[in-house]
Amino acid sequence: MRFHDRRTAGRELGLRLMEWASDGELPHPVVLALPRGGVPVAAEVAQALGAPLDVLVARKVGLPGRPETGIGAVVDDDPPVFDQRALETAGLSEDRLARDVARERAELRRRALLYRGDRSTPRVGDRTVVLVDDGLATGATARAALRHLRQSEPARLILAVPVGAPETVAEMRSEADAVLCLRQPPDFRAVGLWYDDFDQVGDDQVIEVLNGYGTSPSSARDSAR
Repeated sequence: MRFHDRRTAGRELGLRLMEWASDGELPHPVVLALPRGGVPVAAEVAQALGAPLDVLVARKVGLPGRPETGIGAVVDDDPPVFDQRALETAGLSEDRLARDVARERAELRRRALLYRGDRSTPRVGDRTVVLVDDGLATGATARAALRHLRQSEPARLILAVPVGAPETVAEMRSEADAVLCLRQPPDFRAVGLWYDDFDQVGDDQVIEVLNGYGTSPSSARDSAR
């Protein structure tokens, strides 16, 4: 079954997480979205949980010639995280992708500045962190994001997505304390195939959502006036 759009998917995901919360599995939660596509989904999750919303900017490193296929990812100033099996299959080395990593890290910094300004990253130590994206294909960005967050020693680290490739969902269970994926179709192929409306999410839309939660640079400036 397909989702109508990201917000519809987020509402369904939020309802399922509310069940977890009622069972005491989500104490003191904070919701972090992987922008850009994960932001509309995460906004609905945060609203359902009554939790703060923020973003964790990560950038996929794509396969040369097929940039939509993630074989690695970067988060903050952490070393890039690569899928070693994918590298071997493609006959690539990490050194061969150094220029791609530098390009994606520059875009990561641009987006982080745009979305966060000089606002510090959210403190997640001893909190339940719910990391949200609009889907899991190769899992490259989610894996890098989860490893980055793990360094801050959250009380619990949960990955929540509406749809994902079954094998990727299984792999993510070794990276997160729990993984919630509503749909795991055996004929997955691509995230966008499981949405009726999968239009690209723009920077303006991300900022608009964050403004609604008081977590964007513009809302921070407004509150200081």
